[in-house]
Amino acid sequence: MSQSLIIVPTLNEIENINAIIEAVFNVDSNFHVLIVDDNSTDGTIEAVKKLQNSYDNLHLEIRTKERGLGKAYIHGFLWALQRAYEYVLEMDADFSHNPKDLLKLINACKNGADLAIGSRYINNKINVINWDFKRLILSYFASKYVKIVTGIPIYDTTAGFICYHRKVLETIDLNNIRFTGYAFQIEMKFKAWLLNFTIKEVSIIFTDRAKGTSKLDSSIIHEAIFGVIKMKIKGLTKK
Repeated sequence: MSQSLIIVPTLNEIENINAIIEAVFNVDSNFHVLIVDDNSTDGTIEAVKKLQNSYDNLHLEIRTKERGLGKAYIHGFLWALQRAYEYVLEMDADFSHNPKDLLKLINACKNGADLAIGSRYINNKINVINWDFKRLILSYFASKYVKIVTGIPIYDTTAGFICYHRKVLETIDLNNIRFTGYAFQIEMKFKAWLLNFTIKEVSIIFTDRAKGTSKLDSSIIHEAIFGVIKMKIKGLTKK
């Protein structure tokens, strides 16, 4: 069994799903991939089921009661912990994360990191392609804002391309994660930092999706901004 599981959350990703799965397996055919789908209606589920005939390492979980990025990842984390995976990774389905960079994150964890982050903004350099200026500024300064408010020593606090060593997910109380949107990514990093896990940022190039529709909306941004304040008010500060 592979040591590494890549979790890919999906909601109506029919334009990307076949290509992203094949791209991951082209990097390493021994990877295991878990698609966590929020009950897509565009044929994404059917496409994954068809690919399962070709890839024994491709798994599918369909959620019908809850939606949201954070909830999908928590579902995938719990699924992974029921099995023997050592490294559990998050990756988007839309090629904003380059599958070839999966090896960078896994190698960082194999070489001492408990949590490896594919960072767009490491050392204050911006590695983002095809985002409009407004969205880029919003994302960049959101990460700056989180770093200032929480004190967490991470440049890209909202990053969603991540490798967790198993012990991080075993230690964090996954059933007590409060946020479901972009603030989920912040909360997971923040709790790992509070627990003194070793965190390493790995420089990557982030490319905006070419196909499909972004799931980013104002409610997700609102949660990210005010969620950080809530974490601060509730005393989640490093001692």
